[in-house]
Amino acid sequence: MFPSRGALAAGAALTAAALTLVSCGSGNGGSESGGDTASPSPSISPSPAGTSTEADSPSPSPTRDYPLSRAPRTIPAVREHTAARGPGWKPASSGGVVVADGSGALADEARLLARELKLRYRGETAPRTGDVELSLDKGAKSGAESYTLTARDGRVTISGPDEAGVFWGTRTLKQSVAADGSFPEGVVNDRPDRPQRGLNLDIARKPYSVEWMENRLRDMADLKMNQFGLHFSDDQAFRIESRSHPEIVAPDHLSQAEVKRILALAKSLHIEVVPEIDSPGHLGAVLAAHPDLQLRSVAGTASKGSLDLSKPGAAKLIDELLDEFTGLFPGSFWHLGADEYQALTVPDPDASYPHLLTAARQKYGDGATIEDLATGWLNDRAAVVRPKGKTAKAWNDGLFSGGTVQADKRIEIEYWTGKEIGAREPEAYLSEGRPVVNLNDEFLYYVLGQPNTFVYPTGERIYEQWTPLVLRGTRPVPARYSGQILGGRFAVWGDFPNAQTQAQVAEGIRMPLRATAQKLWVPGTPGLSWAEFRTLASEIDGRG
Repeated sequence: MFPSRGALAAGAALTAAALTLVSCGSGNGGSESGGDTASPSPSISPSPAGTSTEADSPSPSPTRDYPLSRAPRTIPAVREHTAARGPGWKPASSGGVVVADGSGALADEARLLARELKLRYRGETAPRTGDVELSLDKGAKSGAESYTLTARDGRVTISGPDEAGVFWGTRTLKQSVAADGSFPEGVVNDRPDRPQRGLNLDIARKPYSVEWMENRLRDMADLKMNQFGLHFSDDQAFRIESRSHPEIVAPDHLSQAEVKRILALAKSLHIEVVPEIDSPGHLGAVLAAHPDLQLRSVAGTASKGSLDLSKPGAAKLIDELLDEFTGLFPGSFWHLGADEYQALTVPDPDASYPHLLTAARQKYGDGATIEDLATGWLNDRAAVVRPKGKTAKAWNDGLFSGGTVQADKRIEIEYWTGKEIGAREPEAYLSEGRPVVNLNDEFLYYVLGQPNTFVYPTGERIYEQWTPLVLRGTRPVPARYSGQILGGRFAVWGDFPNAQTQAQVAEGIRMPLRATAQKLWVPGTPGLSWAEFRTLASEIDGRG
């Protein structure tokens, strides 16, 4: 829980610049509309809308005639706000956006903010009254995504140790102006609770336009989300142009040029794209072009989407794809999948696939099992991507216990379910010291068509019941494991791709995404009720 807004310090005599430190656990703010449009984020009107001061123009020095400021209203909420008496800041035609001397690396962030606030970008120059100044503070000891935003003497300064943190500060300013037409006097010190925060999108089963994905990236950026998971290979389709294996690519796919366009926008918004080629399961589209590598039971029955790990050509094919696509995607993460390998979902894998058991024992010894063979596959693929600067990720049900072969502990576990064979309680992974990312299918899975027991998640349920510690079902893991839980992503899966249009998906995930962003940025119980949070989101998105 975070304390309600109020003074933590007060002088016996009222001074011209009385300050109050406020820790904010409320949900205040947001992003552009999550609608299904291709246009860039709308410019924000400089006119005030519910400003917390009565001044019509900035004053160079606060006076006690002004009420003590309140924290800016943003989604996610800011972590700390030091209140002050003063008029705050609002965009005006005389103002501009500048970067501090030696901070020229922030020029792109400054230009974007200037466009959004309808101000002039004046480059690397001294700030004037009415300006916003962006500044890098390499000596700051806070994290790379932290920032300090100061509204004082009729101007705003946003500083941080890294470009990412300064950019998140510009999102805070943008959201506050969208909500209230101004930014309150005082100082914000802000930082995320979790380092990984994002959206996961399945484009293998349902294709999405480049414009749709670009709009989701803009929305994510305003919500201070920094990861976009891209699941582009599954049984239904392989959705990105491959030059090493063009035979596997679906007719409706993204060209590599289109992928580079998405990557360029993501980079400018400080979002990392996390690609996924799932194996050894979920490979139906690849195996359609390589039927010789299809896993078959002793009776000759094909195992859906499953690669025959006993075939030497299996590793060669997947590693060639990994070599190609790790070159296309420059980020620091690679998702290897590893979930739902159908050879391990039958009642007696050894009897159904004796050749896999033979392969396992040939490679790992007499006591080895088919689970060991699958674990070794995962480790080998992680060894392919690691020298390319990638941290490997895998779904939790792709790791098994008690075998001869143990999964490499450097692989990040993306915990999504406890329902699958091989899935253990979250504590089983955490107690081994493994890093975990939260994609709890009880709260964070938006599965088109709502198959099996899935229902479309609501923002209200995420906002009121979910935290990063709730990895499986509705029960949180012990708080002592909190440091191993690196964050989470809200996930969209296309099991029944025609169940919703792109526009309906965008609208359906709008509030869940905002609730997820709030819970990953600010620990504790939000200060706003769900109704207040939803109203604020509408005001920021221009729906109020």
